[in-house]
Amino acid sequence: MREALARADRASMQLLMGAGMALLSYVFIGVLIFTAVASVIVIGLGVLPETVLLLRRMAGFKRRQVRRWSGTEIPEAYTPLTGTLFERVRKAVKDPGTYRDLRWLFLHIVHGLALLYVALPLWVIGVLVDGVWCGLLGRRAVVLPLIGRLADLDTRWSRALLKPSPEAERNAELAERVEELTLTRAGAVAAHGAELRRIERDLHDGTQARLVALSMRVGLARRAYDQDVKDPEVVRRLLADAQDQAEEALTELRHVVRGIHPPILTDRGLVGAVRALAASSGLEVSVRDDGVEDGPRAPAAVEAAAYFVVAEALTNAAKHSGARRATVELARGAAGLRISVRDEGRGGADASGGSGLLGMRRRVAALDGTMEVASPAGGPTEIGVELPCVW
Repeated sequence: MREALARADRASMQLLMGAGMALLSYVFIGVLIFTAVASVIVIGLGVLPETVLLLRRMAGFKRRQVRRWSGTEIPEAYTPLTGTLFERVRKAVKDPGTYRDLRWLFLHIVHGLALLYVALPLWVIGVLVDGVWCGLLGRRAVVLPLIGRLADLDTRWSRALLKPSPEAERNAELAERVEELTLTRAGAVAAHGAELRRIERDLHDGTQARLVALSMRVGLARRAYDQDVKDPEVVRRLLADAQDQAEEALTELRHVVRGIHPPILTDRGLVGAVRALAASSGLEVSVRDDGVEDGPRAPAAVEAAAYFVVAEALTNAAKHSGARRATVELARGAAGLRISVRDEGRGGADASGGSGLLGMRRRVAALDGTMEVASPAGGPTEIGVELPCVW
């Protein structure tokens, strides 16, 4: 009896919330009428997308309510309402999800209240009949479980009304994928532009300056030689300075080249390059290889992105986390390359900000990869990256 009462109580709350949403739907009908009138006169056309978004939130609340009761998910399949005003209006009107939600809204007004009306007398009958049935005869309750079945019925009807068709799910996934690729492309273009500016800055401020100084030293040495200077030490000193400038210019060029594609990747492969990074990071870093060195190598772009992710993550750990130890894991997966960098520092890294994390995200997104950052206060910080590739 106690178990039946508990389930009936939960079911009643479910039905009561459904009835509350049904009453709210009555109010929302007035919003729909206002939106229809406002849309007829073009001045109020901007109300339509906002009304559709509000309708989606109401349907989303019902989906969460169904999930709490039944444990099953009702998938969403909506066209994103983005772009100009007329594009948003067009998408809202053409989206099958809009009409599916409207159908649910009008039908839920009826069955949401009706099921509660049926449940109320069942409570009275259940307490009287099941109390005698269970208390005197020692039998299981027979009336109160019916309230739970009413909640199950509300769940089945809501799922049938809100569940999108397979075609709508595919279209929504395709639209979401297009939007994601658009953002990824924008991020990749921004990252490419920033990289070009960095290379230009390094060449202008570093290598070009060294070459100008080298040209001046060689010019002075030639002038001294042409003037038949009696002290050859002057010419020797100028040539020595020119040689130093040439070596510094070569160093700057190597630095720029490493920024484009580290030569160590070509020489040692990804695992060897990461171990070199670990040795020079200033931390105690353990590098674990799970099959990356076995079989063919990943494409050069994937290896370069993985290298820069590890380099940036270790640099951040050394500068900001206060950690002494870190772990880098490289794994060969069926879908691509997986990288995990974990440090035992203070945590609190902002996954949405910071030029370092933003640059990492852009590099990963440019290759259609994924990146996750977990950094609770107090640590640890773990960065997980997956880069798709064909081995």
